[in-house]
Amino acid sequence: PHGKSRKVYTLREPLRGVITAITPFNHPLNQVAHKIAPSVATNNRMIVKPTEKTPLSALLLADVLYEAGLPPPMLSVITGDPREIADELLTHPDVELVTFTGGVPIGKYIAAKAVYKRQVLELGGNDPIIVMEDADLDEAAALATAGSYKNSGQRCTAVKRMLVHEKVADAFVERLVARTRAWTHGDPMDATLDMGTVIDEAAARGFEAKVDAAVAGGAKLLVGNQRQGALYSPTVLDHVDPAMDVVRTETFGPVSPVIRFRDIDDAIRISNGTAYGLSSAVCTNRLDYITRFVAELEVGSVNVREVPGYRLELTPFGGIKDSGLGYKEGVQEAMKSFTTIKTYSLPW
Repeated sequence: PHGKSRKVYTLREPLRGVITAITPFNHPLNQVAHKIAPSVATNNRMIVKPTEKTPLSALLLADVLYEAGLPPPMLSVITGDPREIADELLTHPDVELVTFTGGVPIGKYIAAKAVYKRQVLELGGNDPIIVMEDADLDEAAALATAGSYKNSGQRCTAVKRMLVHEKVADAFVERLVARTRAWTHGDPMDATLDMGTVIDEAAARGFEAKVDAAVAGGAKLLVGNQRQGALYSPTVLDHVDPAMDVVRTETFGPVSPVIRFRDIDDAIRISNGTAYGLSSAVCTNRLDYITRFVAELEVGSVNVREVPGYRLELTPFGGIKDSGLGYKEGVQEAMKSFTTIKTYSLPW
């Protein structure tokens, strides 16, 4: 009853301190913009540390924003060896929030180091595309190929595992192999090609080693696993065991491992059987299947008849388990993270 005579309001205010933003190599402009835009919109101050592997586009964006009139104190970009500068960006008393997009080991290091600071951690993924027996196999193969090979597979939401119902697995794999063979790759400066290199030779060697280990363990290599320096070809593995390292961990490259399953219970068990929980794709038209996937997949997003990476700038995006703490990105959610709610009440 005492609430009837007053009205309660909320106000979002900028943070008192500074936001530290740490961004990865795979989308060196997009990921930086995802941090800066909500910070500017909420009248905050941000220090961006782009990865030392791809810093130039972040510096260029800062120059463009300064020229457009952004007050320099609202945005700083710092580059350098993270072993020398990262801890200060995490522990300095003026830092109030750390927003990080990148790998799980560094994310967990940040969580342990930046103890009493707000943290928005968008970490790795091991995203499946699940192909049920009623799926349009041409559509599913097209989604699987694009989801696996675009950006050379170097996306947290890339298709990392292909879970296919055993009734349609042979037909699906046939289509997947044909599309993989047609996916052109080579010089990243050649705009006519579908795919260029991965980030560096060390990463390409890692994919090669994981695929070799899977083949040694009984998986069948159908196409690919060719490496030349940092260029690694689109690769299809069939009859992959869920316990193999190529699908148990995040393989951050153009590898398409096919896991065959018996029924929806099997598919959900396999999908949930890794440490990650970012996004997923399901290919089916059955509402009973869709309802179960939405309810039971341990992920932050479920996309029906679309790639796991489907998102709009305004939609909440983020994962659970080793993929993140459950806090979301996306412009609106980031603006919420970058503000403090003040509650006030009035007598009229």
